[in-house]
Amino acid sequence: MEASVTLKKVGKLFRDKTILAGLTFGVEKGSIVAFVGDNDAGKSTLLRVLAGLENPEYGSVFIHGMDIVKRRKDIRHMIGYIPLEPDMDPWLTLEQNMRFNGLLYGVDNSTISNRIAEYSSRLDLFDFLHHPANSVSYGNLKKSMIVRALVHDPTILILDEPTAFMDAQSSRQTWDLLKGLRREKTVIYVSQKLLEIEQAHDRILVLNKGKVILDGSLDKLLESTLEFHQFQIEFEELPDELYQKLSAIPRVVTPSRMNNIFYFYGRSRKVFFQVLKEAGDTLMEDLDIKKLGLRDLMDSEFARKGLD
Repeated sequence: MEASVTLKKVGKLFRDKTILAGLTFGVEKGSIVAFVGDNDAGKSTLLRVLAGLENPEYGSVFIHGMDIVKRRKDIRHMIGYIPLEPDMDPWLTLEQNMRFNGLLYGVDNSTISNRIAEYSSRLDLFDFLHHPANSVSYGNLKKSMIVRALVHDPTILILDEPTAFMDAQSSRQTWDLLKGLRREKTVIYVSQKLLEIEQAHDRILVLNKGKVILDGSLDKLLESTLEFHQFQIEFEELPDELYQKLSAIPRVVTPSRMNNIFYFYGRSRKVFFQVLKEAGDTLMEDLDIKKLGLRDLMDSEFARKGLD
């Protein structure tokens, strides 16, 4: 399938620190791709490189086959970038911010009006269009930034935390819009909201210290962990001696504790009953078993060392 974005050994440095480390991958046209990782993983820097706002120290980025550095003017109109923090002109109205951006890209006023009307309706922004940007909530500013980025009809949308500052209803509206653009546009985004990523992606790339350590759909990433579950037992009291004893049981994986709750992973429920047996007559207050999700995959023990 045709790639909208291609990276070839892309590296980015800040002083002597590596931010991106030789990234090589492609993003299929019309897909929704999520990047996730810790705060220092390089996610926002990667988005800025993909948007052409920063150049890599080495390697190349191609947008629809064109080098983003050599063909910056040709590529500029193909990309719509939405940063994390609101960056609307505070003294202009939301509509003026959107319209000004469209005019910068050479879009005629009639087309701009139609697009503002369409996307503002879908994001429930009509009542705020004539309000100065400095008078509306951060959530509405974020939605306005998305409309602004769509006014020139880019083929690639790049979003840093697309639903930051939004309430539940606004988040749903935003994702209804973005998922509706699938196949028409390529959507690349970063989010710390793991449930959001699990529900809205074709592909997930997990970054750690500038490298991709996991890559695929959630189902694909979970294939190697399908037999595993996370278990937790809440004791009335969990003394250190008992914690050490339970942690030493064979097939108890990555044990941890929080107050009187004992957490661990296991390949089968059999190990769960083993733990219960070893706990003996110790009073328990609660039990829970759950399948693994994206949060578990991001744990360094899973991403780097595996479960065995």
